Amino acid sequence: MQQIKDFLKEFLEIAILSLIVVLPIRYFIAQPFLVSGASMDNTFHNGNYLIIDEISYRFESPKRGEVIIFKVPPAGLALQHVDQNKTVFYIKRIIGLPGETVEINGDTVKIYESATSSGAILSEPYIHIDKSIQSNFSNIKEKVTLGAGEYFVMGDNRHNSSDSRLWGVLNRDNIRGRVLLRLFPINQISLFTGDYSQY
Repeated sequence: MQQIKDFLKEFLEIAILSLIVVLPIRYFIAQPFLVSGASMDNTFHNGNYLIIDEISYRFESPKRGEVIIFKVPPAGLALQHVDQNKTVFYIKRIIGLPGETVEINGDTVKIYESATSSGAILSEPYIHIDKSIQSNFSNIKEKVTLGAGEYFVMGDNRHNSSDSRLWGVLNRDNIRGRVLLRLFPINQISLFTGDYSQY
């Protein structure tokens, strides 16, 4: 009888210790995320299992080319006919930074870093566009100037992504974190997968 009590006590201690260690990591440092949909093809695919770094952006600002997870803003929920009280997370790539102007001309993205800048077309080797399918995305023409704490995000699968082209800018407060690690599929395990900085 005493052995059973000792076992239960030890088990309970281990369980409590595990919760004390794991829960803060789970909620404040890193969190799992399952990719759902095709908006980030061919960088991430439906069913990819990712670990999200939630702490880096507390010490540094998000950068162009980083792949982030964020809470969808109200305009994005409305576009998808989702209840405004529901919390939905998307995965996209940061394209425009605070203070910049982003010009979209179909499948071409041009960035103006200041009011006096002549702008530069982004080289984006990561994008996926299925030219065999007619898409209204190729007809989008817009120019957006980002304010403080505002980001312009887009999916890598440019003709199949609900992003800033449709529902507007993303506020910094909505960003949950950046992709730290792809855990599944096993043969694609990688660190900081998808990030691109060679602009």
